[in-house]
Amino acid sequence: MLSYRHSFHAGNHADVLKHIVQSLILNALKQKDKPFVYHDTHSGVGRYDLNHEWAEKTGEYKHGIARIWQQTDMPQELQSYLDAIKVLNKNGNLRYYPGSPRVARAHLRAQDRMVLTELHPSDYPLLEQEFHRDRQVSLYKEDGFKRLKASLPPQERRGLVLIDPPYELAKEYRDVVQAIHQSYKRWATGIYAIWYPVVNRCDIDDMIDALQGLEIRKILQIELGVAADNNQHGMTASGMIVINPPWKLESQMQAILPFLQQSIAPATGHHTINWIVPE
Repeated sequence: MLSYRHSFHAGNHADVLKHIVQSLILNALKQKDKPFVYHDTHSGVGRYDLNHEWAEKTGEYKHGIARIWQQTDMPQELQSYLDAIKVLNKNGNLRYYPGSPRVARAHLRAQDRMVLTELHPSDYPLLEQEFHRDRQVSLYKEDGFKRLKASLPPQERRGLVLIDPPYELAKEYRDVVQAIHQSYKRWATGIYAIWYPVVNRCDIDDMIDALQGLEIRKILQIELGVAADNNQHGMTASGMIVINPPWKLESQMQAILPFLQQSIAPATGHHTINWIVPE
C-alpha cells in the first residue's frame, strides 16, 4: 500500500520527537572528523508546507512544532534541531517543516553523504527536486529495505540508518525487525533509529519482543505520549528505538522529554526512557 501521505502529519508531536533524536545522533557522529553516511529508508518529500491545505486540514503541527517554535526557555540540546527548521524559515515565521532528509542535510559536513529512498510515485519526484544536483545525496526510487540491504556495509563504517515506515500494514512491524536482523549482520557498528507510532500497544510490544530475540545489545527506547493508551483510532504516542545509541543520548533525552511533555501535552502526556537491551 502507498496511500500514506506525510503532508497531513508533518510537524506533529511524533515528528518533533523523531527529528530531535535524529539531530542528537548526527551531532554525536560529527564529534569525530571521519566521514559518516546517513541512510533514510522512507524519505518522504524532504520538506513540507504547513500552509498547504493538507497540513491545515489536520492541524497536527499546531499541537507539535508550533508549541515549541517560539519558546525561549528550552533545553540547549534542542538547538541544532531548531536550527534545521530555521534554515527553511529565514524570516522567522513557521511555514516549512523539514522532513528527516532535510534535518539530516542541515547536519552534514563536506565529507559526509546521504542515501535517500522513497517508493511513493508522487513523493519521489518532489524528493528528487528537493535535492537536485546535490552531490552529497544519492536518491533511489525503490523499496527502502532492499536498498538498505544492498548498501551495507558502507565504505565510511560510521553512520545512522533511520527507519520510519508508515506502518499501514501489520506486517511492517515484522519487516522492520527483519531489516534490522539483516542489516546488523552486515554492519554491527552502525547506529539504527527506528521510529514507531503507538496506535495499538500490542504491536509495539510484539516488535520489542522480536528485537530482543535478535540478541543485539545496546537497544534504547525513547517515547513521548500525548494521551493514555486506548482502543480508539489514532496515535496516542510515538517513540524511537535506537540500536548502538551515542553515549550521551540517554541523558540528553532525560533533559528534553519533560520539556516536550509540558509544552505539547501537559495534562495528558507521558514520557519514558528504557533500555530494551542494555550494553
